[in-house]
Amino acid sequence: MARTGRRPGTSGTREAILRSAREAFGEHGYEKTTIRDVARRAGVDPALVHHYFGPKPDLFTAALDLPVNPADMAAAMLAEQPEAAGEHIVGVFLGIWEQGSNRHPLMALIRSATSSEEAAAMLREFATTEVFSRVVHALGTPDAQLRANLVLSQLFGLAMARYIIKVEPIASMPPAAVVAAVGPTVQRYLTGDLSTAG
Repeated sequence: MARTGRRPGTSGTREAILRSAREAFGEHGYEKTTIRDVARRAGVDPALVHHYFGPKPDLFTAALDLPVNPADMAAAMLAEQPEAAGEHIVGVFLGIWEQGSNRHPLMALIRSATSSEEAAAMLREFATTEVFSRVVHALGTPDAQLRANLVLSQLFGLAMARYIIKVEPIASMPPAAVVAAVGPTVQRYLTGDLSTAG
C-alpha cells in the first residue's frame, strides 16, 4: 500500500520537488514561496517535501545546490561573544569561501544575482531572513533590519572583490589579514552607533 501523498514509485520524486522548488523560488522569491506551493507544483503532499528536505531554508539550500546550510552558518556566527562577533562573522564567511569545493557554486550564485533581478531578490531575501537577521536579533541591538542589510552588503561586496573580480591586494591577502581589516566594520554594523555624526 502506497503512503499517502507519495507518487507511485520513488524514483524522480526528489528531483521533481527540486525542479518545482527552483521554479517557485524563481517566480516568487524566497519569502513568498511556501512548502505547500512547491508540493502542489511537484504533485506531492507537503509532508513529502519535508520528508526529503526538511524546512524551507534546507529546501532552498538543496534547490540552489548551496554548499552550506544557512542555519549552520548562523549558528557558527553566533558562537562568539557580542564584542567579538564582527571578526568572527568575517572569519566564518571567509572560511566557507576558502574551501575550494564551495567556491564554484557560491560564485555562480553571486554572478546570477548580478545579472538577474529575480535571482538578486531571492538571494537578498534568503541571506537577510535566514542568516544575518538571526544574528542581529540574537545580539539584541536596535535597527535589526538595517544592521543585517549593512552586514550583508559588506560581506557580499567582499566576496565580489576577493573571489570574483579579484581586486588586489584583497584577493591575495591571508584570510586572517582580511578578518582584521573588515571585522571592525562589521562589528560597528552589528553593535555600534549608526547615527550620522552631527
